[in-house]
Amino acid sequence: MRKTTISNPESKGELRFVRLKCVAEKGGALLTVLWLSAGLTAIAFGLANSVRAETERASFAADGTRAYYLAAGSVERALQWMSWVGASNPDGSPKYYAPGMSGFRYSYPAGEVVVELIPEASKLNINQAPREDILKLFIALGLVPEQAAGITAAVIDWRTGLPPEQLSPFDQFYLNRQPSFRAQHASFEEIEELMMVQGMTPEIFHGSWRRTAEGQYVQVPGVKDVATVHGEGSQYDVNTASPAIFKFLGMPDDLITAILARRASAPFKTMNQVTEMMQGNAAAGRLRVGGEYAWTVRATATVRSANGQLSDVRRSVAALAKFPQNSTADRPYYILRWYDNAGNR
Repeated sequence: MRKTTISNPESKGELRFVRLKCVAEKGGALLTVLWLSAGLTAIAFGLANSVRAETERASFAADGTRAYYLAAGSVERALQWMSWVGASNPDGSPKYYAPGMSGFRYSYPAGEVVVELIPEASKLNINQAPREDILKLFIALGLVPEQAAGITAAVIDWRTGLPPEQLSPFDQFYLNRQPSFRAQHASFEEIEELMMVQGMTPEIFHGSWRRTAEGQYVQVPGVKDVATVHGEGSQYDVNTASPAIFKFLGMPDDLITAILARRASAPFKTMNQVTEMMQGNAAAGRLRVGGEYAWTVRATATVRSANGQLSDVRRSVAALAKFPQNSTADRPYYILRWYDNAGNR
């Protein structure tokens, strides 16, 4: 069979045009498919990132809820243990709680919990302390003398009674604020009232972080860590008092370090042990062993992940509890205040 050839140049040009047109159409379709693929890929990546973010957010919220209930339950457990004082194991060690213990560690399948036992007797009573002690405490927390003196004067003014028709200089300051108010001119009912006195700041009240000369960051305690409205007397529990309390009492740094190391290895059980270490320091007369009737019990929980490792999610819960001194009380303890978020306490 013979091939048919096209000898007409115009026909050859038309055929070449048709071929080029087909190639162009195929190329345009390919580009369209590629752009659609890229768009669908971007949508898929965006959807995957959104799903992952929502999954992580839900997981974080679930871990936070688990950590909260672990901490809350551990506070209740620790309070119950503290009411069982005196129970011992066959070897003589405390089965639950013994005076001088500073906390507990609880291990659960769902996580780990560290419980701190902080007697209010280890803090300065802001309602009873004389002006000099309050001033020294603020200076021990790192305030300059002028700032410490100003806040001390505001604290004294707040707790000092005045006739209803009389205003103090601090009241004039408070009345110019928005919203305006007057000082209580009565005893502090809650330690958080200190946030309202003139000169007090969140950093002073809650504490902060300070950088040392070596470049390390150390935590500076806040007023809430060293002051209370429930403690009694002018003596402080040596096993749980903050280093700021020791400093305001006039102890040198080397003695404070020695006391902290000693009570970390084993709590002081008698005042004789304390006086032996104090070596005649006058601050020994303002220390005691043991707490009072009011305690802050703070639990910090870390949840366990599905792989058995501890996660980064932590929650802290605290309770201010009162243990009646009367053995005929109908309850072993009373919760005076509950803190659902004690991370800043």
